[in-house]
Amino acid sequence: MKHNLIASEFRLLDEILAQQCINPLSLNPHNPLITSFVDLGNLVTQKTHDIEIIASVRDTLERILDALLQNFPENIFWDFDFLVSSMLTQALVAEDSAVSFLESFGDKIVRLMELCGRQSEIRFCYVHDFIYGFDWAKWVQKEARTSIVSEPFSLTFLDYLLARCQEILRLIKVDDVRYHRLAEKCYRNPFRFSRTPEDERRLLTYLALNEFIPVAAWDWNAHPVWNQPFHQIREQLSLKLNIQQQINS
Repeated sequence: MKHNLIASEFRLLDEILAQQCINPLSLNPHNPLITSFVDLGNLVTQKTHDIEIIASVRDTLERILDALLQNFPENIFWDFDFLVSSMLTQALVAEDSAVSFLESFGDKIVRLMELCGRQSEIRFCYVHDFIYGFDWAKWVQKEARTSIVSEPFSLTFLDYLLARCQEILRLIKVDDVRYHRLAEKCYRNPFRFSRTPEDERRLLTYLALNEFIPVAAWDWNAHPVWNQPFHQIREQLSLKLNIQQQINS
């Protein structure tokens, strides 16, 4: 696979976003727009020259992007850098099973999008809590995994999220107080603060500026942080920013 062909294949991913009229916003405090998929493709080829792995990374990304667009069309921030870096690193560690790993990785994330997005009973509006590591940090803290911390996008964590989705679906079925049935076309918000697009953008931007994001997903070489009270920080900042509070959604 020659360089110009690789660039062409990854450029198709940028074109998919453009065709969907997505404003590719980044949470990067120093750059308002995401790293292009062409540039991410270049970073991939700096790590491996294996044509099969490169093609599989690109194909897996297309599947993930398609699932995200189908299930979370109102998502605001679209950083992919660390997700791509993590999936590639894990694939290379898998050596001869690299392509098989990437296929499994893609399967799990696509399924996660389907279970949590607008076409499901869970019906979250954004993937921000997943991509930027809030779900991961909460899981690590809950499990007290202080010696061996799984990657934010490890298969272990993805399996946990898939199981958690099934648990939430069971709660919805019995009309749980927190995870209850929703009125048609409403998005679910289990937090105490509003997550309208304007409020979500303000809160996350403020968090990023003050380095209160568990996974700096805009950074290929990010160092995920789990041992901070991110949930409480978000709650406190929502009050500081005068974001409307609610009992439940």
